[in-house]
Formats: sequence, structure tokens, C-alpha cells
Amino acid sequence: MATALPHSLLKFSGTSASDLLQSSSNGVSGVPLKALGRSRLGVTKRDFTVAAVIRKGKKHDYPWPEDADPNVKGGVLSHLSHFKPLKEKQKPVTLDFERPLMDLEKKIIDVRRMAQETGLDFSDQIISLQNKYEQALKDLYTHLTPIQRVNIARHPNRPTFLDHVLNITDKWVELHGDRAGYDDPAIVTGLGTIDGRSYMFIGQQKGRNTKENIQRNFGMPTPHGYRKALRMMYYADHHGFPIITFIDTPGAFADLKSEELGQGEAIAFNLRTMFGLKVPIVSIVIGEGGSGGALAIGCANKLLMLENAVFYVASPEACAAILWKSAKASPKAAEKLKITAPELCKLKIADGIIPEPLGGAHADPAWTSQQIKLAVSESMDELLKMDIPQLLNHRMLKFRSLGGFQEGVPVEPEKKVNMKKKEEPVVQKEDISKSLDLELEGELEKLKEQILKAKQSSSKLPELGINEMIEKLKKEVDQEYSEAVKAMGLTDRLEMLREEFAKARNSSEQLMDPSLLEKIEKLKHDFNLGLSEAPNYASLKYKLDMLKEISKAKKISEQNDKVTTLKQEINKRFKEVMNRADVKKKIEALESDIARARGSTDGDLAKGLKEKIIKVKKEIELELTDVLKSLKLDVEIVESKAKALSEQIPLPDLKFKIEELNEDINEGIEEAISSTDLKNKIELLKLEMVKAGKTPDVETKNKIEALKQQIKQRLAEVLTSSPLVEKHEKLKGEIAQAMEFSGGSDGSILKEDVKYDESGVGINIGATQGRTYS
Repeated sequence: MATALPHSLLKFSGTSASDLLQSSSNGVSGVPLKALGRSRLGVTKRDFTVAAVIRKGKKHDYPWPEDADPNVKGGVLSHLSHFKPLKEKQKPVTLDFERPLMDLEKKIIDVRRMAQETGLDFSDQIISLQNKYEQALKDLYTHLTPIQRVNIARHPNRPTFLDHVLNITDKWVELHGDRAGYDDPAIVTGLGTIDGRSYMFIGQQKGRNTKENIQRNFGMPTPHGYRKALRMMYYADHHGFPIITFIDTPGAFADLKSEELGQGEAIAFNLRTMFGLKVPIVSIVIGEGGSGGALAIGCANKLLMLENAVFYVASPEACAAILWKSAKASPKAAEKLKITAPELCKLKIADGIIPEPLGGAHADPAWTSQQIKLAVSESMDELLKMDIPQLLNHRMLKFRSLGGFQEGVPVEPEKKVNMKKKEEPVVQKEDISKSLDLELEGELEKLKEQILKAKQSSSKLPELGINEMIEKLKKEVDQEYSEAVKAMGLTDRLEMLREEFAKARNSSEQLMDPSLLEKIEKLKHDFNLGLSEAPNYASLKYKLDMLKEISKAKKISEQNDKVTTLKQEINKRFKEVMNRADVKKKIEALESDIARARGSTDGDLAKGLKEKIIKVKKEIELELTDVLKSLKLDVEIVESKAKALSEQIPLPDLKFKIEELNEDINEGIEEAISSTDLKNKIELLKLEMVKAGKTPDVETKNKIEALKQQIKQRLAEVLTSSPLVEKHEKLKGEIAQAMEFSGGSDGSILKEDVKYDESGVGINIGATQGRTYS
């Protein structure tokens, strides 16, 4: 772009246009007013050109993808957000006080692997150790010291403001800029809905890795960020949107540039403005809440804190450096500052504590977000009932009544001049957890020694009360399921469905209401969908897998014992038969005949001996068959009616055709089952059989029989109307022809593979995915 000024009013003596545009504060003067006035008298014509070149900036990648998903969570506008899922999963970070328990967990895994390698059953001892480990973990996180809570609040993997917002909102769109040309990425604002109600969200955003932390300035806002938040507060106040703020910052960014741009003034303006907003405000401390940088968006009607969040006027390290001249005294400073959620609730600064899972919010971010959602909804329901004067008065009274007082606490006496008081050794809470860790470690070492001894000595399984173990595990699994249902908020729905099911069971109607079945299926679906997000899912899965493995091992062991006992009984009974006097006499007579026939050349004698051998063999077989039948075993005597080998005609490959027909029948059955009416009847049959139990009454029996007949009739209609009947008849003809050639007439081949129902259509019931229609 070029602008020509052909008639200049000024004389330029070696001064460029850029020099004239500079401020006089830099030591270069512009055009004096006197010269400006005289310049009209003596005009010297001179042309000059000012050229402006646009600097080529970084190409902006438009965030909306080409194949944008219209059903994305939060609505299509969420494609505009720069906050995307991380490409690489965050690396697990273990804090210093967690390391002993993490080491113990690894040792328990090693012991479990050792037990599997030896083939010995030490499951009872391992379960006991696992329960003690979980109790130690629970005790550790129940009795955390203040400095430990500070470390958890600063955990690199702790969920950020946008993580929580995307988890709790139905729709979400981010709003940018302070209307002064700046958009501070350390403060994020936007509109979102929770359960159909719209809110203005304002929060301090940290990064999830080093790159994001640099981009977000480690969650420390500049004055531009606070002015952006102020603009959104005015916007929410004008449109009547309740405000939810998320606090997570070490403090406002305190560099020279921020101070020049009015950092203190921006924070003070926010404080004054928030006290006059006519909409409800709820603030949640999700990590660190540092000084005025946190308070600038924290003047709310209600201040809630996550269980391991901290809220302070100065960080423990800064306080220790000021008071004790060393940052190593930060644990003591954290204790004296009273910065944790329980202590701030006692001092009436915080209004509530939002629970976190064991291990901190990063152990289960989705569950933590749901707890935040419940707390926000409950607080907003209370605040939205107030009118504007009540709301402003509520906010004013909250800050007027800040600060609780503790009476009866002994005050440390003043130290004498030039004398240092001897400090008494204080037993830290870490010592308790360390002693517990040492106790568990000792038990682990003992169990390792037992496994190694058992591996070296014998491979015989130790005698354990398997049944007692299974019953104990069942109770624990039921308890875990109950806790999962409670954590997911499904307790009320479950109780309502139980009452409806009990009423339906006691009613005189033959069939159960389909709507009740749909509710049951919906509850099952919701429970299974959210089970993996439950805080005790890992414990539940471990105990459930253990129960399955032990039950499977018990079943296999029982089957093996049963088979072994049966074999021993059969051998014993066979031995008794063979030792009977009449059987021995027959065998001895036969042996003498065989010895006499060896020296004879008479063909008739050899032929008669063969017939006698066959006769004795059949008699003994009948005796043994009676023994097997007396043991309640099914015995099938196969009589060969085939012709001589030279006269036999080879059978066609009928088995493949029979299997193919069975597969077609199964497909037909599956298609019939997928129909809505038949599927509902099968589900009703299952429920009725569960209701009936082992001793059904007459009415329930009639219901079950009626449903069975309806299912059979429907299956018969589907199968008889299909081309399977023609294929079946054709196969029957081929089998009959093959049997005629092979000399068979009993139809055993057909009976072996194809079963029939009342309609005459072959159905291989056992192969239909374990279903039974009989």
C-alpha cells in the first residue's frame, strides 16, 4: 500500500517519517507547534512516499475438521475448541509418599505370579494381603498431611478445568477475547449446559504436558485474562446466566509487563464487580488456589473445594522462605497456614468438600467430574430460589462472617532474647504409614518363603476351605456391586424396580408387563455402561476374576474326583463279575477247547469253536452291561449289520451334509429369535423360570408350559415355511439309500446327528448357542 503526498506542508531535513512518528519520550522530538504554524508561509514542494508492508505471520490452522462428527459430545461447536485429547497417554507419576505402597503392589503382583508358576493354591493368603494393602492405601489417603495434599493438588496428571467441563456439560462452546485485542490462554471462558440449564463457565487452565503448560503460562493469568473474565461476568449478568468458576492457579503472573499493564487494578476491579453481580456464583477449587490470582474469580456465594485441593495466601515454600529462611520447612508451613479443605471448612472460608477417589482426582477423573456436577447442581438449586436482594445479601454476609476462632488452644510462649527454644520431636503421620508398610512387607516375605518351600518340596495342593473361600468372595463381590450401584447413583432406581417386580410377581396376570422388562434392561445397560467408571471397579474386577477362577478350579476338581471314583467303581464291579465261579468255569472250558483245537485239523471243530467264543463273549458283555446299568449309566449296544468287506458299498459323505443342514436350521432359529415378539417371550420365560425357583407352584408351571408351547409353535411355523423342509426330505432320501447299500435298517446315522421336533423338522438344539427349547 502506498500513499502519495504531493503537497507537503513541512520541510524535512534528514528526518524520516518513522522518526516523526516516534514518541518524544524516547528522546526524539516530533514537529514543534511553532514550526507547524510557520510552515504555511513558506511552502517547499517535495514528494515522499510511506510504504506499509504486511508482515507474514504464522499460518492459522482452522480447527474444524473436514469430516466433522455432527454427534460429537458438546455439540458441533466443540470442533472449534483447541482443547483436544492428547495423542500420547500421560505417563504415570508416583509421588514420594506413595512409593512404599507402589513397591508393595509390585511385590504382591510378583507373589501372585510365583504362585501361578508353582501351580499351588495360595489364593487365600494373596487375597488377605490384597485386602490389607487396600486398607493401607485407604488409611494413607484418609490421614494425609497438608504438604502431601499440596503435592496431590500439583500432580502433573490432575484433571484440568476443561477436562471437568467437557465431562459435566451436555453442550459447550468456548468464548475468547477481552475486547481489547488480547486472549489470555491461562483463563478459559465459555457457555455450557448441565441437565438443560445454561451456565457461564470461567476457569484457570493449566497444561497437561510441558508444551501445554508453556502455552497456558502454567495457569498463571495476566491482566488480559482477568479482563476477559470480567467481560464474561458482565455478559452473564446481562443475560441471567448463573456463573461457575474453577480455581486452579499458583497465583497471578507477577512479571514486570503484567505489573505495567495493571495486574493489581484488574484483580481489584474483578473483586468489586463480583460483589455486585445479580446472578448466583459458585466457585470450585480443583487444584491450587493461590492468593489474589485465585480470589479474582472466587468472590462467590458458595466456595467448594475438592478433597485434596488447597487455598492459600502464600505457597508453603514462600512462607517457609520468609519465616524460617529455608524452603525445607514447607511441611511445617503448610501445617501452620491451614490451607486444606477440611481446615478451611472449619474456619468457614470453604462451604463444602467434594470427595475424590483413593489416589487423588487423577486416579478416576470421570468419577471426580460427576461429583463436581452433583455438588454444583445442588448448590445452584439452593441459590436460584433466592431473589436478587437475597442473593446479594447472602454473598455479602458470607464474606463478612469469614474466619472461625479456636478457643482453648495453648499459645506458644514468647522466646527469650538470644535464646532458641528446644523443639520437641513430633511424630509425623508418615511414620504410621511406614510402620504399616513394614508390616505388610514382612507378611509378603513370609508368603514368598512358603511358596518357595512348597515349590521345592511337593506339588500337592494345600488343603484349604474352598467352599468357605467361595462364600466369602461372593459376599465381598455383592458388597462391591452395592458400592458401585451407590456410586453411580442408581440405588433409587434399583429399589423402585425391585418393588415393581415384587408387585408383578404377586399379581394374578400370566405374563409380565413388557414395560417392566424394558426398565430392567435399561437399568442393566446403564449399570454395565458406567461400571468401569466406578471408583471400586478395579477391586470388583479383581475379586470377580478370583471368584471365577476358584469356582472353575473347584468344578474341574469335583469332575475329576467324580470320574476317578466312577472308574474305580466300574473296575471293582467288573472284577467281581470276572471272579464269579460260573464265569470262571465258562472261560476255563473255553480255554481247554481252544487248546484242543490247536492240535486238530478238523474245520467243523474250528467253526464250532468260533461260534462258542462269540456266544461266551456275548454272555459276558451282557453281564458287564448289567453292571453299567446298575451304576445308572446309559449303555448303547451297537450291532454291526454290514456285509463283508468285499461286498460293502462306500457311503457318501453324509456327515458334512447333516452338519450343513444343522447350521441352516440354527440360522433359521436365530432369525426367528431376533424377531421382537419371540425375543420378548423368551425373556418372559427366563424371568418366570427365575421366579419359579426349584419348587414352582401350579400357576407358575402353567405359565411356563404355555410360554414353551408358544415358542415351539412359533419356531415350527418359521422353519416349516422355509426351504429347509425340502432340503431335509432330500437328505433323508440320500441317507435311506446309503443305509440300504450298507445293510443298515435302524437309521442310527440320521439319529446321531439330526434331532426332530413335533413338526417333523430337524433341529440340532444343542448347537444353538447353548439355548434350550424343549
